Amino acid sequence: MRGGMRNKMPEQPANIRNHNFQEVALGYDEKTAIDEAQRCLNCLKPRCVQGCPVNVSIPNFIHEITEQNFGAAIRVLKDKNSFPAICGRVCPQENQCEKNCILGIKGEPVAIGRLERFVADYARQNELDQMPTTETIAKKQKVAIVGSGPSSLSCAGDLAKLGYDVTIFEALHAPGGVLMYGIPQFRLPKEIVQHEIDQIKTLGVKIMPDVVIGRTFTIDELMQEEGFAAVYVATGAGLPHFMNIPGENLNGVYSANEFLTRVNLMKAYEFPKVATPVYIGKKAAIVGAGNVAMDAARTAKRLGAETVYVVYRRSEEEMPARKEEIGHAREEGIEFRLLNNPLEILGDENSWVKGMKCIKMELGEPDASGRRSPVAIAGSEYILDVDMVVMSIGQGPNPLIKMTTPHLETNKRGNIVADAVGQTSMPGVFAGGDIVTGAATVISAMGAGKKAAVAIDAYLKEK
Repeated sequence: MRGGMRNKMPEQPANIRNHNFQEVALGYDEKTAIDEAQRCLNCLKPRCVQGCPVNVSIPNFIHEITEQNFGAAIRVLKDKNSFPAICGRVCPQENQCEKNCILGIKGEPVAIGRLERFVADYARQNELDQMPTTETIAKKQKVAIVGSGPSSLSCAGDLAKLGYDVTIFEALHAPGGVLMYGIPQFRLPKEIVQHEIDQIKTLGVKIMPDVVIGRTFTIDELMQEEGFAAVYVATGAGLPHFMNIPGENLNGVYSANEFLTRVNLMKAYEFPKVATPVYIGKKAAIVGAGNVAMDAARTAKRLGAETVYVVYRRSEEEMPARKEEIGHAREEGIEFRLLNNPLEILGDENSWVKGMKCIKMELGEPDASGRRSPVAIAGSEYILDVDMVVMSIGQGPNPLIKMTTPHLETNKRGNIVADAVGQTSMPGVFAGGDIVTGAATVISAMGAGKKAAVAIDAYLKEK
């Protein structure tokens, strides 16, 4: 069969899943995956590959599914993508590979992300994706990698395969970066992330947690005193932005980073079995409308908030979150207050949140990003009855490395300046992912890590 209707993803019912942290999307079974794979036209010039930031040979892995060669399919995937189980779950395929699929012109594109997830899960469950160890390879020079998110892990894996002695330094107590602390269990189970990290370790990569570069060591100390010939900085964008409105320091106000880190990395959803408390109000407002805001809203609902509002100053058309995430949130009972903007968070006599003053908005002319600018409607202020607020309006780079490495060039936003392959203003220091681009996708960060690994190899060979 070619073309035809796209196979739906089986999911937990919304009224059940919004009370648990088990995965929402249940994955294709073997029969459904083969049926979906058979929709692929196997184009001579596959446009889907051009839409993939790491250039996975998409038609080839899909063809192997149709032949039931799942071991071959995972090898095709892992030739370019070290983390297909993760990317199959959290990548915005609708804006990348699937956007370019020929079938999508008049119908629905092949479900490339769902097939990627199926292959990765099948391979993991049947032990078909074991990486070769590097014990027989004579170790080359030492390379340090700062941070342990998707860009770092991707770079580390590729360098280890080339024989380098790679050490990852992670500030938190568990590696994985945003994959561990940011994305909730119901979207990306942590045991899957851990499996992919363990795969990287089998290549000989060492991971040092609880090491803060800029405090424990500086970049200069890594190179001059610790013997690292090159450094890759991929510390992401973990510093939350706030609106700077009155009341943001009240009890019951979180940044999305703090809220999701408590719940995901520190497992507050298992309190009191796990000793991480998290305050959840009866009525919660999540300010913002990206994927992180959807994650925060759906997490608050699962933890017992009776009413959860997503408050966003633009309309649904401008919401940056994936349509799938917005749809899941709606199904789970999240209420959307669109074209509304917070002016002030109100507190009670004990400095706890008791409400949020908002103003209604209308859309004016497009701004620099092409989105229509919101304009306040005079006299439309009102009080939204809430006792918890999560600010989810974006994040930027932590300034610690900038402060302790003054000769490392950064831009006005604090992002490290790097060229197309990650070379910074410091010889031997490379950077990539969100610390360079600002907050972006998991797969684009991985692509930057892979490019940097090639560039670091070339630099050290030339050196």
